[in-house]
Amino acid sequence: MRTGIATLPLDIGKCPPWLFERMKKLLRIIFLTMREEFGVKEILRQLSDPVWFQSLSCVIGFDWNSSGSTTTTLGALKEGLRGLEKELGIFVCGGKGKTSRKTPEQIEKWAQFLGFSQKETDNLIKASKLSAKVDSSLLQAGYQIYHHNFIFTPKKDWVVVQQGMRSEDQTARRYHWLSFRIKDFTREPHTGIVGVKKIAQLNLVDKVSDKNKEISLRLATETPRTFLKDIELISKKSDHLISQKRLSHFCEMELKDVEFRWHPVLKEKFDLNRLKKTIEKIHFFSPSNFENLLLIQGVGPKTIRALSLVAEIIYGAKPSYEDPARYSFAVGGKDGTPYFVERKHYDDLLNILEKIFRKNVFSFSEKKKIKEKTSLLNKNFKKY
Repeated sequence: MRTGIATLPLDIGKCPPWLFERMKKLLRIIFLTMREEFGVKEILRQLSDPVWFQSLSCVIGFDWNSSGSTTTTLGALKEGLRGLEKELGIFVCGGKGKTSRKTPEQIEKWAQFLGFSQKETDNLIKASKLSAKVDSSLLQAGYQIYHHNFIFTPKKDWVVVQQGMRSEDQTARRYHWLSFRIKDFTREPHTGIVGVKKIAQLNLVDKVSDKNKEISLRLATETPRTFLKDIELISKKSDHLISQKRLSHFCEMELKDVEFRWHPVLKEKFDLNRLKKTIEKIHFFSPSNFENLLLIQGVGPKTIRALSLVAEIIYGAKPSYEDPARYSFAVGGKDGTPYFVERKHYDDLLNILEKIFRKNVFSFSEKKKIKEKTSLLNKNFKKY
């Protein structure tokens, strides 16, 4: 997985309409050229690379250090390719805020257009939901997913680029996924994660956390009563706690007759009644693996955190707390870094690229006709 660190402060401003329109045109030319030169699969591979994506955002004139480098770039890409989806073989679903929640609906619409079976459509929707669930529940650094784009092809290959926000320090974090490198959604599935800095967090996608996930699943499906008893013991400050020292974000707990003498516990109170209902629901559905556990409605970060906590404190299955997150200007940046976008230079760039594209590249439909005619000529030639 590509890793790196980039500062992505939340940006409350809007991209100027004159710049957004140019971004759409430039992205259209870039992706038409990439499709012609390298094919659709390579486009997905590049979108899944956080460094390449960051460079793309800078090339079209956005700020390298802004959360909008994700949301605006993907918004401009979706609008720039509108009407070319069939020709390009790239279908962009989702977006920011409320639009992100329409992703399943948009996937279904394009899947019907492409003639996918219901099972194939459901698999794509499942991938979209799981990627969002993993980045909000299995990676817990306080980032709430608010932007989700699911981009797929007629061959059912896909890429996810999504972003979370953390209100306490007004920063964002971007997550990248690529379908043809994923073996398990819950075990190191990312092609890259871009974050502001290293943050101590519960990281259940790390292979180090395999045992913790295994026990957590068993606690929820096979022994829910035992789990509820254990989490109540940990949550309540009973005689089992020798001492409890409050720290920033954490509290240190020492337990009697437990192999692990202390454990960093998130500074929060679990709603035991609500947790009980969720655990009973999980037990009823009895998911066969952690992916299916995540897909159960109501299972979120707190449920996963509680299960992981008991699996570690009571059963000694320590999870990872390592942060998996770890960046080029062509026309300037929206906010003047390193300099403001110069419209004339941007328009000159567009004109040059459009001329090159028109001169050297046939439309895909024309190329298809040429191939068909060539194939027919070859067949006739063979007859003689």
